Amino acid sequence: MREVYSADWVLPVDGAPIERGGVAVEDGRIVAVGPAADLAGRVDHVDEAVIVPGLVNAHTHLEYAVYAGFGDGLPFERWLALHMSRKRRLDWEDTLAVARLGAAESLASGVTTVADASFSGAAVIAADELGLRAIVHLEVFGQGTEEIDERFAVNRERVAHALSDRVRLGISPHAPYTASPALYRACLELGLPLATHLAESDAENEWLLDAGGPWAELAGLLLPPLGETGIRALAREGLLTDAIVAAHCVRVDAEEIALLARHDVAVAHCPRSNALLGCGIAPVAELRRAGVRVGLGTDSPASTPSFDMFDEMRAAIALARAGASRSAALSAREALRLATLGSAEALRLDDEVGSLTPGKRADLAIVSLAGSPYLPWEDPEVAVVFGGTPERVCRTIVDGVTRSRRGGSEWHELRLAAASARGRMLAQSRQSSG
Repeated sequence: MREVYSADWVLPVDGAPIERGGVAVEDGRIVAVGPAADLAGRVDHVDEAVIVPGLVNAHTHLEYAVYAGFGDGLPFERWLALHMSRKRRLDWEDTLAVARLGAAESLASGVTTVADASFSGAAVIAADELGLRAIVHLEVFGQGTEEIDERFAVNRERVAHALSDRVRLGISPHAPYTASPALYRACLELGLPLATHLAESDAENEWLLDAGGPWAELAGLLLPPLGETGIRALAREGLLTDAIVAAHCVRVDAEEIALLARHDVAVAHCPRSNALLGCGIAPVAELRRAGVRVGLGTDSPASTPSFDMFDEMRAAIALARAGASRSAALSAREALRLATLGSAEALRLDDEVGSLTPGKRADLAIVSLAGSPYLPWEDPEVAVVFGGTPERVCRTIVDGVTRSRRGGSEWHELRLAAASARGRMLAQSRQSSG
């Protein structure tokens, strides 16, 4: 049966806002978008609300959903070591419980698609079970290529049953300081979507240049320096391609931006993570001017408070405007595009998601602005970007199926299991402090 979801405004992203608009859905696809009165089908209307494309989170770690606040304020190298040590205390069931919470919280906040970097593969099963669309990049590390046949193969086999057209597999050589050029090459040869972390901090670049800087105390966990930055090293080895989505790219110069653009490497901009870890502000305007595909990502609660893409949009705007000392540096419309179609383009999913376009997947979020200071309406894009919160998301729909509804399931048992896993991570710390 054809359903028509309608609201005060529909924001297609690839077209102008539609007042009293509707989105007609049939068999999991969008079949028409326009004034609701012109659309045939059973109408489901929400007053004082906006319909937007399902948000697309270009960089997550669902398996870190309960890591919030760990080591806040520590230098990056000590923060990283703390997280690595605590992660070792979790078993598979713990990790799966945490990943399920991450998928649930994403859906509850209007996110319909994620690109996840997964240490264990648990994110595949979590996304499959909860109805989230995902590319899950299984992480690999090391100087050689043996992890392709070991870690990657084992994790892929463990989650193969949960893969589908909606939940797809990728690979993630973690970063140039934990994965060698040989490992990057072996990953690219698999022909899978590839995610990695590049140029996140000054300390990273200092290590890669000559093993200097604050990361020297992590020497036992890192690969030997490359003698140049990660972007330059990968470019020299012919390893920058349009299959890569690079998270962060905070500390990049003009030459590196040109290299990313020339090789059509996409960037997942994570402003809250970069700011809260003290890494800096990514040069988003310069990346976009160079023609780099840029999407928006939350990273994870290990470094940011939540998977809240509304907060991420607001952070992107605030940091862009503060960095440029210019109020027009990034508009609400541009931020919404980054969080939807921009991210979809970065992930090469824009033929399927990212805008409310007939023929695309019926992935959408209905956001209520009732009781907010943004009513009566002046600009619906400004209202949803600055006034939107997970608590205001009435419904999140993936492939035409409602996967999260305000006032519906609170995933009580799922939250208890994830909290129990967090407790195990903290138990040893409490014993030590006692």
